[in-house]
Amino acid sequence: MLNRNLAVSATQPDRNLALELVRVTEAAAIAAGHWVGYGDKNTADGAAVDAMRAFMDTVRMNGVVVIGEGEKDEAPMLFNGENVGDGTGPEVDVAVDPIDGTRLTAMGYPNALSVFAVAERGAMFDPSAVFYMDKMVVGPEAADFVDLRLPIKQNIHLVSKALNKPVSQLNVCVLERPRHEKLVQEIRAAGARVKFIMDGDVAGGIAAARGGTDVDMLLGIGGTPEGIITACAIKALGGVIQGRLAPKDEAERQKALDAGHDLDAVLTTDDLVKSDNCYFAATGITDGDLLRGVRYYNDRVVTQSMVMRSKSGTVRVVEAEHQARKWEQWIGPDVAPTRLG
Repeated sequence: MLNRNLAVSATQPDRNLALELVRVTEAAAIAAGHWVGYGDKNTADGAAVDAMRAFMDTVRMNGVVVIGEGEKDEAPMLFNGENVGDGTGPEVDVAVDPIDGTRLTAMGYPNALSVFAVAERGAMFDPSAVFYMDKMVVGPEAADFVDLRLPIKQNIHLVSKALNKPVSQLNVCVLERPRHEKLVQEIRAAGARVKFIMDGDVAGGIAAARGGTDVDMLLGIGGTPEGIITACAIKALGGVIQGRLAPKDEAERQKALDAGHDLDAVLTTDDLVKSDNCYFAATGITDGDLLRGVRYYNDRVVTQSMVMRSKSGTVRVVEAEHQARKWEQWIGPDVAPTRLG
């Protein structure tokens, strides 16, 4: 009988699905990597989607896309509700973003990633087409002290105390958007520094939760799908993400209310991903706070990825070399000699 559960018993050998998932993000990153700096985000995204879908269908899982490209990106593939995987493995929820940061990829800016997360079936929060949420992410040291309902200044000082770090040395990651003008003023008035990112708040959120980066905290309104993907990673890293749904207009607000959402509720990591048995993989497309981007060396393509499993709290950084000629299907035989020497 097939095991349809993601978990294994104490007497069974453990099988880390994340090591299969990283093949998928590597493929998407390599496909997107050719288009870094060319100014064409749609073509880059299309290439990443095609590669991700092809490799995803080789993964031993019976997956349903809960967080996909979806309505927000009007993507032709990897839409919410789509069945993915080879159909023989555990039943899982799937969250994907072939490129978190399509504009970053097109312009050659830092922090573009390809990401893929899975959790037990029914574990991922369904945002009911509320595309944005107000978020706060901190690492394990400050996780028990912060609260999204508190004033910005108070949360910043709580993080400062938890990290034993002067407020003046705290870096708060914020998406550079007009809507964050007041937030930025409050952060600076509290005495902390703002680290702007243009896009890609999955990378920003993970950097805030992971030690050894120059990000201590993430604040501001970003994508709800990205928040759920980030929660999968935080399950392995420790720390916390808190969020409050932020409908962009009255129609979206009514849709949320009709779906039964409490728009005043603060959603925690466990609300966004109920299971403690989930996996996360990300591969760098451009250099960033977390990972190096795709690199080309004559006949080799080099990728750097991060692979996590929440059950064991294991975080792996995987460097891989790929023979360029075997990736011509995804970067094109007419392109490969030009880009790869």
